[in-house]
Amino acid sequence: MADHPTRRVQDEADTDLASREHDASAGNDHSAHAGHDHDAHGGHDHGDHHDHGDHHDHGGHGGHDHAAHDPGMFRRKFWLSLALTVPTMVFSTGLQGILGLDGPRFPGSEYIPAVFGTVLFFYGGWVFISGGIAELRQRQPGMMALISLAIVIAFGYSVAVTLGLPGMDFWWEVATLITIMLLGHWIEMSAIMGAQDALGELAKLIPDEALRVTDGGTETVAVTDLALGDRVLVRPGAAVPVDGEVVDGDSQVNEALLTGESRPVDKSAGAAVIGGSINGDGAITVRVSKVGGDTALAGIMKLVADAQASKSNVQILADRAAGWLFYISLTAAVITLLAWLVIGAEADFVLERVVTVLVIACPHALGLAIPLVAQISTSLGAKNGLLIRSRAALEQARRVDVVLFDKTGTLTRGEQGVADVVPAGSAGRDEVLALAAAVEASSEHPIAQAIVRAAADVDVPAASGFGSLKGRGARARVDGRDITVGSPRTAQEAGAEVPADLRKQADRLSGEGKTVVFVLEGDRVLGLVALADVIRDESADAVARLKQRGIRVAMLTGDSRAVGEWVAHRLGIDEVFAEVLPDQKSDVVSRLQKDDTTVAMVGDGVNDAPALTQADVGIAIGAGTDVAIEAADIVLASSDPRAVAASLELSRVTYRKMQQNLFWAVGYNAVGIPLAAGVLAGIGVLLSPALGAVFMSVSTIVVALNAQLLRTAKLDR
Repeated sequence: MADHPTRRVQDEADTDLASREHDASAGNDHSAHAGHDHDAHGGHDHGDHHDHGDHHDHGGHGGHDHAAHDPGMFRRKFWLSLALTVPTMVFSTGLQGILGLDGPRFPGSEYIPAVFGTVLFFYGGWVFISGGIAELRQRQPGMMALISLAIVIAFGYSVAVTLGLPGMDFWWEVATLITIMLLGHWIEMSAIMGAQDALGELAKLIPDEALRVTDGGTETVAVTDLALGDRVLVRPGAAVPVDGEVVDGDSQVNEALLTGESRPVDKSAGAAVIGGSINGDGAITVRVSKVGGDTALAGIMKLVADAQASKSNVQILADRAAGWLFYISLTAAVITLLAWLVIGAEADFVLERVVTVLVIACPHALGLAIPLVAQISTSLGAKNGLLIRSRAALEQARRVDVVLFDKTGTLTRGEQGVADVVPAGSAGRDEVLALAAAVEASSEHPIAQAIVRAAADVDVPAASGFGSLKGRGARARVDGRDITVGSPRTAQEAGAEVPADLRKQADRLSGEGKTVVFVLEGDRVLGLVALADVIRDESADAVARLKQRGIRVAMLTGDSRAVGEWVAHRLGIDEVFAEVLPDQKSDVVSRLQKDDTTVAMVGDGVNDAPALTQADVGIAIGAGTDVAIEAADIVLASSDPRAVAASLELSRVTYRKMQQNLFWAVGYNAVGIPLAAGVLAGIGVLLSPALGAVFMSVSTIVVALNAQLLRTAKLDR
């Protein structure tokens, strides 16, 4: 079969995205990572995410080998390294001496730490060393450079001691440092990576084949074989294969996935249709007007790819701290070397001091400070119905100034519901609703189904002789009465005289963006039924909670301004962006992001995907489409918009815990490095290399225990 039309565009977008990610990671250009700069990345950095999903580029993750970003690689290296670390520690005489133990011994066992430590250095440690080299080449040392420094110093000193240099080897330190760092990076890189998945979900909307109209009938062809000007037949219920113009037939087309419009749109000759939309109950013939990369869906895919690529540059606080610590450690080591040489200390003693300074700077705790908190916060979020796809976006959520909600499917249910029933004359409300439901009981139209659902508590009589008025309504015989349910046009064609007060009500309801259908008995108007997109019961509370936190709330919709303003008024939302086309939604987010305003976008549809990725924080409603979920940073497992406030609270408590861990991870160096250098040697306080390594390990334990306290946090739901 020929290539899928949008897959071809997807392949181009994937290639472009991969090349830009590669460029960003090859040298780990942290100059672009200096915080969250809208100018630097087109409005957002999820960074990781996308590099959706936690594509933190530590330069390091394998230097510029893109495959090294695979969390599976860190997982495999971690488990094998752990298997080698255990015997290295068991047979390390230096560690056993520190612990006061006497482990198992047999001829040749004294060489196990050196052999296994060397294997670990090259197998598990090389990914960090190559990353550190990449950072240094870019003159932007960070976590990788600091890890590499510690590994190389500990390895080199241990080799020297093993070969006869007086002192204690650090093979166990080499092993534990590499293993813990692999664990930290495995945790870090395990965040969901879904940039390409989002594009794949978009591609699924377009069918592979189409019915091309020929002089002799129709023929089935690959969509990629269609040319401008071709005519295609779209049968009832089928997906429209390409963008085009209706040249024959009448139907209603569901464009909700692409436009956000909650109700089917009438289509007749001259109307434009969008590839990927779903045809209703009428057959239409469409003349192809756009193909390949020019289609609306392909344009959305390109926007998603661009926004995803713009998020591949993120710098987290731990990396900056590692960069600072790298320079501090080197400076302290040089000062220690020069100071003791000037004093006239023995060469062995001076080397011991320098090594102790560099060993104590080993970033065990720093490497785990943020990944541990991120893992626990992800678990905490899941327990509260918040699925975290991007760590950097979660950190960013604490700074959100504006929450921009999509209307359809987010604040509303995305389905038609009866909003008002207005009787005329002597007819009662229940009678009008019951008669309408009786007529519509046999119809599959969304409006019909909404009326039937609304009449669930009403005694609905049986109907016979059902007939559909294509695009205008339906009629049936109910209890011997000829009842018609239809549009204002249907009432006009029936010669019905609409009472003035009812007409006034109809105009008011229409002005609010509601769909009005009349219920007729012959040419007499019994009343009207007004339908609208049903507002979720929880939406008003969700908006109120955000406002209480001092956060601006805005709404974005592809519906008419009347519909948007009616919903906004009901929910207490002051800012409304209505009649926004799919490719304009991300532009709205960009406008809101001016002046360093941090924006969270909440949506559920394909048409929301570019805006979700453009936003500083993209939040998808769990009941939304797969592509919206793939494009988001945070996914709400339920469709309850109140969880948005909970996600912001999770961000605050998570960031606070990260700060605490960074304090413990870095703070001990402020005390330990001077002691290791020997500043208090004059009063008998001298930190040995062994004690320095233990001191470093204690900080790791403190960080791990502090991270566990995050599990006790309570989120406002």
